[in-house]
Amino acid sequence: MTVIRSLVLFGLAALAEIGGAWLVWQGVREHRGLLWIAAGVVALGVYGFVATFQPDPNFGRILAAYGGVFVAGSLAWGVVVDKFRPDAWDYTGAAICVVGVLVIMYAPR
Repeated sequence: MTVIRSLVLFGLAALAEIGGAWLVWQGVREHRGLLWIAAGVVALGVYGFVATFQPDPNFGRILAAYGGVFVAGSLAWGVVVDKFRPDAWDYTGAAICVVGVLVIMYAPR
């Protein structure tokens, strides 16, 4: 149950951080305005809180593992939202990052 909770929290954190960064990007780069930027800043703040609910007590471990989630999640966001087409190297890099997440977070200690 702890692993499932942790994975759900990583998913929620990814939605908040990647979504927040995307909203800021849209507000600035696509000239959608201050409301988009403000919504992005709020979402990025939500990400910071979601990460605190991870069951592991070590900030460094959580943030290091989340880096891999962010890489894979960013590519997935690009595919779904921006119709980005990753190449084989993108998929390979994301897979390596996900393996890193699994090792960092869930290897026996």
